[in-house]
Amino acid sequence: MEWDLVDEYFRDNKLVSQHLDSYNKFVESGIQNIINNVGGIEPNVENYKLKFGAVRLDKPIIIEADGSRREILPAEARMRNLTYAAPIYLEFTQIIGGVERKYPQEVFIGELPVMLKSKLCHLDGMTEEEMIEAGEDPNDPGGYFIINGSERVLVGIEDLAPNRIMVSKEKDGSLVTSKVFSTRFGFRARCVVERSLNGELAVVFPAAPKDLNLITVLRALGLHPNKEILNAFSNTLEVQNDILLNMEIDETENPQDALEAVGKKAAVGQAKVYQLRRAEILLDVYLLPHIGTDPKVRLTKAYYLCKMAEKAINVAYGNATPDDKDHYANKRIKLSGNLMEELFRYAFQFLIKDIAYQVERASARGRKLQIQNLVRPDALTERIRYSMATGNWIAGQTGVSQLLDRTNYLSTVSHLRRVISPLSRRHPHFKARDLHGTHWGKLCPNESPEGPSCALVKNLALLCDISTGVEESSVEGLLRKMNVKIEG
Repeated sequence: MEWDLVDEYFRDNKLVSQHLDSYNKFVESGIQNIINNVGGIEPNVENYKLKFGAVRLDKPIIIEADGSRREILPAEARMRNLTYAAPIYLEFTQIIGGVERKYPQEVFIGELPVMLKSKLCHLDGMTEEEMIEAGEDPNDPGGYFIINGSERVLVGIEDLAPNRIMVSKEKDGSLVTSKVFSTRFGFRARCVVERSLNGELAVVFPAAPKDLNLITVLRALGLHPNKEILNAFSNTLEVQNDILLNMEIDETENPQDALEAVGKKAAVGQAKVYQLRRAEILLDVYLLPHIGTDPKVRLTKAYYLCKMAEKAINVAYGNATPDDKDHYANKRIKLSGNLMEELFRYAFQFLIKDIAYQVERASARGRKLQIQNLVRPDALTERIRYSMATGNWIAGQTGVSQLLDRTNYLSTVSHLRRVISPLSRRHPHFKARDLHGTHWGKLCPNESPEGPSCALVKNLALLCDISTGVEESSVEGLLRKMNVKIEG
């Protein structure tokens, strides 16, 4: 009976569907979103800009030594030590003297490695007979890449959930931290509200000066006067006491004072205008970027900080329990699509810099600015290929791309369903290695290597299904339409 259920499940679902779904989402919308967020290039050339348009990917092709182009199948890429990759074409529109050219030009900008059996792959939709004719095993699950003739798999990486408030006790309970990994377009900022043993509340975030009082930051964000600040918190005695204590410590009286106080700490000894500008950049760009980077959302950020502070106070007084970092609801798994998105964003930045340099150089030499001659596809292709071939990912991560284990069929499937933890193998991390109740149905309790990697390298359970997620804005829009409000 049990195996009938498993058979039924795998009639509709593949063993590596999590990788295929994630990669397909990246190809269909992820690449275009990255390009849309950049928007265009403004080189150091007067009255000249480049605007990006739609991106298009073809099925994998090969350019032979004689310049001819033709389709390539995975079997040929393996035998000839080639990379199974698809060409990427991007529309560029020239803006000269503020006037946009009528017709955009589509230019080849590089190649993207293609996951086998994904929607970009030639094998997608083939029958068993066609696959055998193409030199492929019909039972091969796919879900991996061919880089320089080698089969490589992107292993899923376990990570703490972004944009989620988590409260924990640190330094033997003397410090309570309420933190959120605020993530926006690949930029990740660790924003923290700290409560010390004597009840002082401080805000910590990237590039911010030390000892920033919570009330000062709330005022700088536009939450004023004191009555409004107190109303932003619940009426419980402990919370109100802590906020009143911090109001006494805070020396600022209005939003302008608070901005100046932040600026003085952020840019010591600089001109007042520069200090104020620096304070505004810190609050808009580095503090809770997932809420937004526009000055209009400052008040929303202030209320979010109030929620973070309130959670920290409740945990400090024992009215709430600290969050469990090992609970699987507080974890997310970065799959092939997420990892490729990070890598493409990183490589695309280099392509932009290279195009800007080529435009400036051609302009200085008095040449006609033709987009085809300004784009060097190798700038994008080589950076992606290097990371895929070596496993050295952005932000210093290693071992992300691994050589696919082909010892036997089971080892291949196991490797494609592997999940690794970014924690160091040298340290004990007893709690992180423990089997947690929330692993039930998600991770296999038995399959893990012995030695230092024990329980840091895990495998997905047989019937585990991973969703690829949706854009938050669409859900927020629905909630606003239904007039949903937060109570308390």
